[in-house]
Amino acid sequence: MTKNWLISISVAMALVSGAAQAAGDPTAGEAKANTICMACHGPQGNSIIPLWPKLAGQHPDYIKKQLMDFKAGHRANEQMTPMAMPLTDQEVLDLAAYFSSQPKTIGTADPAVASLGESIYRWGNPETGVPACSGCHGPAGQGQSLAKFPLIAGQHADYTKQTLTHFREGLRANDPNGMMRGAAARISDKEIEAVAQYIQGLSN
Repeated sequence: MTKNWLISISVAMALVSGAAQAAGDPTAGEAKANTICMACHGPQGNSIIPLWPKLAGQHPDYIKKQLMDFKAGHRANEQMTPMAMPLTDQEVLDLAAYFSSQPKTIGTADPAVASLGESIYRWGNPETGVPACSGCHGPAGQGQSLAKFPLIAGQHADYTKQTLTHFREGLRANDPNGMMRGAAARISDKEIEAVAQYIQGLSN
């Protein structure tokens, strides 16, 4: 009885320790981010350059996937690939833990296209087969962590526009089961511009 109890306690402690490691260390992540990430992604992951994404508040599993995809060559970018390649698995977890814990800044949408953007975001375009963004990313753009659907509320319009275009043209292909490529296949440039602006002003 005592032996079995001790074994159970040891196993439980090992699982807790493993879970703690898997969660990443935000303090270590902050130190790493300040060294290699801040120049592009800004303080606390709120980038200043609109073509570089905000990472603050993003789901940690999504950040982990993207960094691991850069490392493995499943996603390519001339700036990000060489930055991600040297990272250890633990550093990836630490960065994900840090950025996910930071407050995200919200932008504003261009009112001239916000109405069309909201329509595409919430209902898609049934006539052309463009699905609603809210189906995966939620009504407020919060995404779904377990499904690795990213939080997109407040993201730079220029980055969202670039990302949707890359998915549509097949220039990015690390989306699970091709979901984003399928969603973006029939979206027009005008719709991309509008929905990117709407997302920029969306607050979750």
